[in-house]
Amino acid sequence: MAPRSKARTVLAALREDLLGDVLAPEDPGYDEARAVFNGMVDRRPAVIARCAHTADVVRAVCFARDLDLPVAVRGGGHDLGGRALGDNALVADLRRMREVTVDPATQAVRVGGGTTTGDLDRAARPYGLATTGSRASGAGVGGFVLGGGSGWLERVFGPAVDNLVAVELVSADGERLHASADDGPELFWALHGGGGNFGVATALTLELHELPRFSLALTLCPAESGPRVVRAFREVLGTAPDAVGGAVLYLTGPPPELVPSRLAGRRLCAALLTCAGGTEELRALAAPLRALPHEAHLVGEVPYADAQRLLDVPPGLRCHGSAECLGALPDAAADVFCALGADMPARAGTRLALFPLGGAVAAGAHAYPVAYRDAPWLVHPLAVWADPADDERCAGWVRRVRTAVGPWSTGAVCPTLIGDEGPERVRAGLGAGNTLRLEKVKRRYDPDNVFRFDRNIRPI
Repeated sequence: MAPRSKARTVLAALREDLLGDVLAPEDPGYDEARAVFNGMVDRRPAVIARCAHTADVVRAVCFARDLDLPVAVRGGGHDLGGRALGDNALVADLRRMREVTVDPATQAVRVGGGTTTGDLDRAARPYGLATTGSRASGAGVGGFVLGGGSGWLERVFGPAVDNLVAVELVSADGERLHASADDGPELFWALHGGGGNFGVATALTLELHELPRFSLALTLCPAESGPRVVRAFREVLGTAPDAVGGAVLYLTGPPPELVPSRLAGRRLCAALLTCAGGTEELRALAAPLRALPHEAHLVGEVPYADAQRLLDVPPGLRCHGSAECLGALPDAAADVFCALGADMPARAGTRLALFPLGGAVAAGAHAYPVAYRDAPWLVHPLAVWADPADDERCAGWVRRVRTAVGPWSTGAVCPTLIGDEGPERVRAGLGAGNTLRLEKVKRRYDPDNVFRFDRNIRPI
């Protein structure tokens, strides 16, 4: 049978077999289905399989192997590098697989492969439970967790991947696998930061923690006060309990529901404290920040699920981001950070963040491939814009941030916070020793490198 004829025959069979939809480039809805969060990403998969359950995923992977197609996996589609898509690939689109089952007795939750952070947070909220989630509510839980997962609760509950109990996945040969500490422990180890290189994660089980209260303290200061803000924030976090986290943020045009309308469109330096608890202790900790000249100061309890949406950016805009983990934050580094914030492109959604790590991040299992555990600070520039003519200006600012803070960088990185920065950046994010071990796991479970679009680990 000629290759094109075989492809048409096999595609017709896939359409017949899948409960979900199958879209090829000539089909209505194809362009909408291939749109992801980052509007810069413009890739054309050979087939998009909108899977409704695990059996659909198995059929889709077997279809791809029959036609020698690589497989990309779409959960939330929120990854800055657009790794949910691949040119001339099959995309296993899991967005219909968003079921969330909370077991309050065991304080665990099972989520489908297409579940977003917002789905998980809302499902756990009625039980007063939560786990470390992405700071973007639309991010897919699967990609976020398997890539490590930095979020507001990481200082108290650890990175998201520290809360991983089990993973159900479909391998490159269409086999259903289960990985946990007792079942496939080497694969389970690899899934703690190794990303989506080993199969399609159709479901994850995560540990939940009691979180009956969550509170925020937000101090908005003029941008020129940035050096004082960073120094005060550094001092506060130096003595704060692990339940307290947050960020220093340079931003433009914060959400109007949070600030007076007179601040809309202004460049500001914000000190945000988060607390896995009430406001009593937080008010005292925020006092040095409140004492700075400021435009607004807010303290209050908010549902964690709502707090997770504070930094959301609408999908479809062009964006580029990166991250550097710092081994220290001396005054010189603080001043460089503030100069970069002052130079930030002015667009709502664009921000320069300084996140404190430590706490449960540093205390977690160093055996897992999470190379940035010992870094006390993380710098995350994110540029957001609409006009393609601004591509170089905005992406160039992100690159300048990385270069400027380089003298204090540990070289490690949280992979879920960066775009497509090449294989050496992947090795830095995972650590050279971890990468070698991951490559051996890859050889066992995906020797043909079928899953090659997530920060690729090649089989050896």
